[in-house]
Amino acid sequence: MPSRFTGLKECTAHTVQLHYVVTCRTDRGRAGRVPITEQVTHRQMATGESLSGSDPENGRVRLLNSLSLDHRPEVGRAELCSSDDRPFAVGAGGADGDIDGTVERQGPAGRALAAAGRAVRVARVRRLAAALLVSLLVLIGCSVGDALRAPGNDSVAAKLAEWGRDHGFDGVITWLEQKTYRPPPTGGEPVGGIAEPGGEINVTQQPRRDSHPEGLPGPTTMTPLTHSPALPGEGVWHPVSTVRGRPAVQVATLRPDPAHTSFLAGLMWIDPTLVRGQLQPGTMDPGGHWQAADHITPQLAPSLVAVFNAGFRLNGASGGGYYSEHRTVVPLRNGAASLVLNNDGTAQVGAWNRDVRMGPAVASVRQNLVLLVDGGKVNPTCASGGTAQWGSTIGQAAFIHRSGFGVTANGAEVYVGGPALSVCSLGNLLAAAGVVRGMELDINPNWVSGTYFHRNPHGNPKGFRLFPGEQVSPAHYFTTSSRDWYGWYARH
Repeated sequence: MPSRFTGLKECTAHTVQLHYVVTCRTDRGRAGRVPITEQVTHRQMATGESLSGSDPENGRVRLLNSLSLDHRPEVGRAELCSSDDRPFAVGAGGADGDIDGTVERQGPAGRALAAAGRAVRVARVRRLAAALLVSLLVLIGCSVGDALRAPGNDSVAAKLAEWGRDHGFDGVITWLEQKTYRPPPTGGEPVGGIAEPGGEINVTQQPRRDSHPEGLPGPTTMTPLTHSPALPGEGVWHPVSTVRGRPAVQVATLRPDPAHTSFLAGLMWIDPTLVRGQLQPGTMDPGGHWQAADHITPQLAPSLVAVFNAGFRLNGASGGGYYSEHRTVVPLRNGAASLVLNNDGTAQVGAWNRDVRMGPAVASVRQNLVLLVDGGKVNPTCASGGTAQWGSTIGQAAFIHRSGFGVTANGAEVYVGGPALSVCSLGNLLAAAGVVRGMELDINPNWVSGTYFHRNPHGNPKGFRLFPGEQVSPAHYFTTSSRDWYGWYARH
């Protein structure tokens, strides 16, 4: 197929003097160099229109296709025929008189025409780029709109951040988080001191110091982590939810470290002999269809005693896998910190295939990073492990909202959440509560969400935030959740 010179019609000059040299080579070896001159006035040449000039062998030469600017400004190809209308099909080969023809522009007019052609091509590329950009913006706008309209009560900022991470902007979101991070202030004391938790219950009958079904021994008062005397009420456990008259959930408050003494972290102790746990799916993580509900349903509400967030996103950020209802959504990774729920609703925490492993009693496995507390001691890499161990968002040394979960030596389950926490200070809080194996869960104010409830047999229970700086509402999980979470329900 012959090439064309495209765009001559865009030339702004009224008259352009074109100088060409047509070089022909026939299959019989005849060749001729034909100078051609033609006046072109603001138009393209029509197919078959003659150009002046002569061929040593065949006389007058005509152009079969229209003359316009090619994508190569220096050289173009044309299909020619002789004066007796015998065609010279360019590149056809084999027939008597076939030729290869090239047309070269020469002189200032040729250079002007080339410049005009380049300008035309630039304009076309810009129009095409603009059209593509508009289309891209429309598609992005529709996609972002869908994300903002997604079910649930996540904040706009949280939905935009999650959309960005799901559409190739993970590095940008991480960079923005790092650039906008401001270390929390140090020193001082909590405003108003340490208040008694909302919803504290006066338990007149103390639990017996034995095993199921009478309940586990209650937790003991914790030593402050500030290297200073305890504030009134600091480290003291308070019962906030009961099952069969026994304290099923108890909460306490601690300042996180010697520097951030004006901040308070919350700790929630759960008795697995009175309460059973369940991993609840989110619409995004893990997504799909499940028997378990993605929110607190009317059927779940009467037995609800506590809820809290699960781990990092399953898009690779968690460094681990997800298993539930006999389905593996993300493959489980050896050595990853794993929160395992058994069929009976009790929890275990450990390194996968070292402390915990798959078996017929396993109901769900949620992995996140590596163990933060192991053998009752905080992982020594909590300040140095980097993104490979503690995630790539903002770094293990940043003091932000964090959460974690662990189990004690007698099987009690402990959740911790609070502001101004580094990975190390989160580990210290878990260890202070007697955790022997523990792991970090989700981070950042939009996702750290520990809540305990007073049950209501006739409707939704009343919820209470675990710590003063918690930003997620107690009503959060009564609507569809985008991320997976844990519900804890009274045993009957």
